[in-house]
Amino acid sequence: MRWFLVFLMLALPVSSQDREQDQAGEFDYYVLSLSWSPSWCAATGDAQGSPQCDRALGFVLHGLWPQYETGWPDYCRTSNGDPSRRQTGAMADIMGTGGSAWHQWQKHGRCSGLRATDYFALSREAYESIERPDILRQVRETLRLDPSVIEAAFLEANDDLEADGVTVTCQDGRIQEVRICLTRDLEPRRCGRDVIRDCSRTASLPPVR
Repeated sequence: MRWFLVFLMLALPVSSQDREQDQAGEFDYYVLSLSWSPSWCAATGDAQGSPQCDRALGFVLHGLWPQYETGWPDYCRTSNGDPSRRQTGAMADIMGTGGSAWHQWQKHGRCSGLRATDYFALSREAYESIERPDILRQVRETLRLDPSVIEAAFLEANDDLEADGVTVTCQDGRIQEVRICLTRDLEPRRCGRDVIRDCSRTASLPPVR
């Protein structure tokens, strides 16, 4: 029991420090997360009846995430007000739904230190700065491929990107996301060690519907 109490005393300062780190505006770089909409719909969206899955979408903006060199902040306290439904709805063209935009603001946008209007504008700017390979939208049937093929397509379409700044993730055997690391000025950069790990197994790429 004595050693258990000593452990708690040692652990408490670390927990407090961790909470104090999640201050709005205090982070090192951004991760631009691009979700392959057909994979999300197959895994989650169809069952939810999401209107996103009624549209012929390829890579959509999952979010622009403030990141530490190791780890990330989330659900930060901020004095900036929440966005209106009109503001989140205006992001549906690149994020699938206004509900997705709302969730991204709550979890990640608050940590940017920006007003909601500015955060969404920056998110759109980051999304539009990356060329999404058009060849992937031409897929007409589910493919089995190495995730490195997706990464190579992005590197070919974007001359300023490097392999260590692009990560491909998988979920449930499908290509899930492409994550691109950017400076706070939206310049490409190397990903931190906890982001840089790629999906290493062959995975499915469902076609755009």
